[in-house]
Amino acid sequence: MIVVGYTPDRYGSAALDHGIAEARVRNTGLRVVNATRGDALVDTKFAGDSDVDALESTLAASGVEHEIESDVSVDPVEALLGAMDREDADLLVIGIRHRSPVGKLLMGSTAQRLLLQCDKPVLAVKPAE
Repeated sequence: MIVVGYTPDRYGSAALDHGIAEARVRNTGLRVVNATRGDALVDTKFAGDSDVDALESTLAASGVEHEIESDVSVDPVEALLGAMDREDADLLVIGIRHRSPVGKLLMGSTAQRLLLQCDKPVLAVKPAE
């Protein structure tokens, strides 16, 4: 099973595209995880109903077996690490932002935590320019 950390933006789309490709190559399913702590009135990284509908359409068109998990009041890193702790999880795919030289030193905290704490392979992808 390929696990994708999804956000409704170009970084989440890049992760989803690569996740679908990996699932096809490995002949396996896809688990798409979108989570938020729920500690803000608006979290632009959490998929709303229309985002989930579009995501479901994309996944259905891909022909890959899939499931979508939307978690509220959960640290996104913990949600993804929990999904990766499952026995069937083989690879985590996440989208990352382009960073300046200083930014590269201080990679985004979510991506950094996932890369350092995940016991299984992590594929970090950037969207096309």
